[in-house]
Amino acid sequence: MKSLKNRSNQLTGTPGGKDWIKRAPARAMMRAVGFTDEDFTKPLIAVACPAINITPCNAHIEDLGKIVGAEIEKQGGKPIVFGTPVVTDGETMGMEGMKYSLVSRELIADCIEMMQESYATDASFTLAGCDKTIPGALIPLARNNSIGITLYGGTILPGIGNGKDLNIVSVFEAVGAAGVGKITDEEFHRIECNACPGNGACGGMYTANTMASAIEALGMSLPGSASHPAVDRENKISEKKKKDCMESVAALFHLMEKGIHARDIMTRKAFENAIAVVLALGGSTNAVLHLLSLAHEAEVSLTLDDFTEVAKNVPLLGNFSPFGSYMMEHLDNIGGIPMVMKMLLKEDLIHGDCLTVSGKTVAENLKEAPDFPEDQKIIAHVKKPFASPEHHIVVLYGTLALEGAVIKLSGKELDKHTGPARVFDKEEDALDAILAKKIKKGDVIIIRNEGPKGGPGMREMLSPSSALMGAGLGKDVALITDGRFSGGTHGIMVGHVSPEAHVGGPIGLVEEGDSITIDLTRRVVDIDVDAKVLEERKRKWKRPNFKYKRGVLAKYAKLVSSASKGAVTS
Repeated sequence: MKSLKNRSNQLTGTPGGKDWIKRAPARAMMRAVGFTDEDFTKPLIAVACPAINITPCNAHIEDLGKIVGAEIEKQGGKPIVFGTPVVTDGETMGMEGMKYSLVSRELIADCIEMMQESYATDASFTLAGCDKTIPGALIPLARNNSIGITLYGGTILPGIGNGKDLNIVSVFEAVGAAGVGKITDEEFHRIECNACPGNGACGGMYTANTMASAIEALGMSLPGSASHPAVDRENKISEKKKKDCMESVAALFHLMEKGIHARDIMTRKAFENAIAVVLALGGSTNAVLHLLSLAHEAEVSLTLDDFTEVAKNVPLLGNFSPFGSYMMEHLDNIGGIPMVMKMLLKEDLIHGDCLTVSGKTVAENLKEAPDFPEDQKIIAHVKKPFASPEHHIVVLYGTLALEGAVIKLSGKELDKHTGPARVFDKEEDALDAILAKKIKKGDVIIIRNEGPKGGPGMREMLSPSSALMGAGLGKDVALITDGRFSGGTHGIMVGHVSPEAHVGGPIGLVEEGDSITIDLTRRVVDIDVDAKVLEERKRKWKRPNFKYKRGVLAKYAKLVSSASKGAVTS
């Protein structure tokens, strides 16, 4: 077998080579942590292990890292295991700490790049457990065109309360229900205590499961791995996830043997496949942000308008929380992402000739995938969808969003919503107004200065959006922001408004009581104010100072691009 040690000789030297003596100091330090003469002849594999003990999304990732490391040893490699930061949206939501969430995507990517490049590893195995670790785990592979593979840590199992499935969004919506007296303190406490039964990422088609599905469709993780649960009911690593670890290591070594790099897989067609799967499943609007960023790093041309083009043909097939009834575990039980992709391929809605980390094409992978199962309500057939094409994630433009915005319809038949603006300059103020019953039917809540630069960090508005749903206002009140929405958000929610308020976007010029219109037939979001009035407001507008003078958020605010371009920093 040919040597797979194509880069790491820079670190260890080559036995008998001219560099052997020069690299002795490095080897001496490596010997101190257990490296042997034999290890210096093995390929070095970077194993990114974003583990943390405060969130179920990633609490088990350290255990997965140990399984992966042991399997790499068995395959003849030497793992270099390291951690990365983790910021969990569900826990930091609604507070200042949430500003670090999207920022962590860039930091995770930079950490992985730093480790794989400083130690000249021959390949990378990147584990990921939550919203930002998934794109963060792929960005460095795309950026440096590395040989690598990603493995999702898995979905959480549903919680159970009063005979029905619960999840983290159940708790957020219970906040709104409790705020208006619709549930008792005892009911509220029971939901809180039972929503999250063990490790794994949030169980509905929220951002983590959306991105895991997208990455599988993109070809950067093995078929079937996106839907496998993280743990069993005893909170032990599931057998399916253990198998994913071993099979993914084997696939990585095959990629090394064949010299297949990330950009061989992450092509324009592959991104179109990922978009199609996100739309079919009813995934999170955050997928727009993350896929744009990944395409940027892979040097693949992708814009907001490309999501619109793919959406013209892809119907809504998934019946998943937050707008539907099922969780990722239920999809796993009927065949997972391969089953969905097989159906889409039969209808020519995805490309079958794209290469994947299995070493096979999409079409080859799907030959053995399960067929569409009858007598279930989790996934609809393409011929009888839950909603026709262009009824899930829709890109809007207009006088309020010159560079674009996104809305998640999730099958809703919304034609038009017009109402008076209720303007808030931060998320907390909007939530307080909702809980104080100051928001009325027909209102349009504007939350601004929460964009990539203005936040900074583009916080998710799950707390106010869930409070609206819990208060029974989800069908009658719109929420528009230059921030983001969680994958757990549903209702009339327009996010990613660009340009953002901080850079002088029209959302920063809205005044209390202005008429705002969301028109889905024309795909616009407008401020119904005379252009001359807006020009006068713009003339008087002054760019605010950055909210943070030093540290991570200050650096991010100076570097980050518009949400319409993926909020990238490189």
